[in-house]
Parts: sequence; C-alpha cells; structure tokens
Amino acid sequence: MTIHFTEKQGQYLAFIENYSTMHGCAPAEADFQRFFQTTPPTVHQMILRLEENGLISRVPGQARSIRLLIDPDKLPRLK
Repeated sequence: MTIHFTEKQGQYLAFIENYSTMHGCAPAEADFQRFFQTTPPTVHQMILRLEENGLISRVPGQARSIRLLIDPDKLPRLK
C-alpha cells in the first residue's frame, strides 16, 4: 500500500513523531501552533484531515492522544 500525504502533512506527521519521541507523549494542539506559528483552527483542520486520511488516530475528548498509523521510516525529516 502506498501512503500519500502533502509536504505540509508530512511535516505535521514528522513533528508528531519527533515530539512523541522527545517528550514521551503526543503533542497538544498548542504545541503545533507554537512550532508551525499558525492559528488554532488551522492546526485543528490539519489534525482532522490527517485522521480522515488514516495517517493518525486519536481518542475524542482525550488530550494528547494522537498516534501515528504509519511507519516513522516513511516520514520526511522535520524542517
């Protein structure tokens, strides 16, 4: 199965992987906002899109529950 994601989606996925490795938990939406210097709605829409595309899973209503559903080796380097 070939996994497709945009360059920006790849950066979000790489951020999730790096953050989770460094901190032992998934990033909060505020962490994405700080790193990518973007707005809360932009981050939220990206998270929803990644979930719709089957790239991540999360538990609704539970903070920091994002999990990657793809092999970290398939991710781009975080810029």
